[in-house]
Amino acid sequence: MEIGALRQRITLERLSTFVNESGFETESWEEVGTVWAAVTNLHGREYFAAAAVQAENTVKFTIRYLKGMDCSMRISFRGKHYNIIAIDNIKYQKRYLEIKAMEVGAGG
Repeated sequence: MEIGALRQRITLERLSTFVNESGFETESWEEVGTVWAAVTNLHGREYFAAAAVQAENTVKFTIRYLKGMDCSMRISFRGKHYNIIAIDNIKYQKRYLEIKAMEVGAGG
C-alpha cells in the first residue's frame, strides 16, 4: 500500500467510565487519537458475506500500525460512528492494520 492512499482522517474512541459530580459512574466515549486512513466499502466476496448477515453498512479502514488497537474501540468518520468488528495486522508485519467496522445505527 502506498502511503498516499491514507488520505482520510478518522478518530479512534474508547469507552471510558467516569465518576460525575454526584458520585455516580457514567460511561462516555473518549477520543484516543486521530489518524490517517484509507477508507473503502466492502466488495466481492467480502460484501456478499456481510450481506448474508445484514451487515451492509460495513466499511474497511486501513491505517498505519497502532499498538493497543482492540475491538472495544470505535471509529468516528464523517459524522458517523463505526463499531470495530475485526482488526487484521496485515501479514504480521506491524506496518498496517486493516479494520472492518459496522456503522452504528441511530439508537446505538
